[in-house]
Amino acid sequence: MQFIPAEQIESLLDWPGVIEALRQMFSAGCAAPVRHHHSMHVPEQTDATLLIMPAWQPGRYNGVKVVSVYPDNASRSLPSIMGSYLLMEGSSGAPLACLDAGALTARRTTAASALAAGYLSRTDSSKLLIVGSGRLAKNIGWAHRAVRPITEIRVWARNPDKAAEVAAHYRQSGLNAVVETQLAAGVAWADLISCCTMSEQPLVQGAWVKPGTHIDLMGAFKPHMRETDDALIQQAAIFADTREGVLAEAGDLLIPLQNGHFKAQDIQAELAELTRGQHPGRRDNQQITLFKSVGASLEDLAAAVYCYEKSSGRTT
Repeated sequence: MQFIPAEQIESLLDWPGVIEALRQMFSAGCAAPVRHHHSMHVPEQTDATLLIMPAWQPGRYNGVKVVSVYPDNASRSLPSIMGSYLLMEGSSGAPLACLDAGALTARRTTAASALAAGYLSRTDSSKLLIVGSGRLAKNIGWAHRAVRPITEIRVWARNPDKAAEVAAHYRQSGLNAVVETQLAAGVAWADLISCCTMSEQPLVQGAWVKPGTHIDLMGAFKPHMRETDDALIQQAAIFADTREGVLAEAGDLLIPLQNGHFKAQDIQAELAELTRGQHPGRRDNQQITLFKSVGASLEDLAAAVYCYEKSSGRTT
């Protein structure tokens, strides 16, 4: 059995390749039960979360991800998400590889957002606002650049020093990236907004968003968490990674649902339907689109298989 560490995963999972792997997996489908989601009390800290996420393609591959999410880790310069992914051979169950789940999750989460943005954002989207400063924030710019002509990046975070770290990460590779100190101004400026926080209060307000913007929400993965207000949910065309997942866990949709400002049938399509051509995606250049993801085990399996096959020389 192989062990594939974080550094190797980041090298193997090139953005065009992993985005295409997700597109193919969403289009073909696989068995992907709703993840097990357990809250864990941690003395003198914010409660942590244990996630167990299985998926399988009959006769080809099986996989399961076990990760813990510790929101307070960032204050100790530790990753918030840590764990492992076990990939198994589908006809016998023999273990093939153990992958670092933190790196795998960061890559597949942002790749799924980029896959959605390829259907939902304007083709000329060049201005990206990143809301957040964790591991996902340092990946999402590259993911979106794989599908859209991103030339300018602004980064907003509650901690300006951490926002500066993210901006510097992109500038080191020659991108025009700066810190945004006024969230409202950044939202009004952006063509594409990616939120990757664990916020429990709305950050992006509907009143700030200009026509034609695409909003990508990949943080806030519990029913009490949210990154947007009800007004934005009301005015945007809503899409999801999976309906089942977001309607079970996504506070950005569940809270407006409770408030009477959103209905489950308002979800236009999920990623599988977009990849299969069952929904056209963005309607026109004035429409505001919003993609909400909470993560799906299908994504982990697709990324793990692509990573394993590439490391084994089975893909080009």
